[in-house]
Amino acid sequence: QVQLVESGGGLVQPGGSLRLSCAASGSIFRAYSMDWYRQAPGKERELVAIISSGGYTTNYADSVKGRFTISRDNVKNTVYLQMNSLKPEDTAVYYCHSRHPGNYWGQGTQVTVSS
Repeated sequence: QVQLVESGGGLVQPGGSLRLSCAASGSIFRAYSMDWYRQAPGKERELVAIISSGGYTTNYADSVKGRFTISRDNVKNTVYLQMNSLKPEDTAVYYCHSRHPGNYWGQGTQVTVSS
């Protein structure tokens, strides 16, 4: 079984930056693509970014393209989301997700962008 634990969320002013981390248990992590999703109050969960198992291919939602960067370290079994130029509309709970057939999710970390 894979466990995913997010960290790095918090309160930041508009224009600021945060780096989220998602630590996975088990070496099986490195065999699968990983995603970051987010869910704002009253809205559906949306896909933010995806990275391939080797880290060579990434894709982003249009709303974050050019501001967010997804990366991974398969030695540390960790995936990251660097978020720059944050906007109030980025406020949400952010979740990491493994595309392992078991469909594993982390518990989420709150990101609040407010002055």
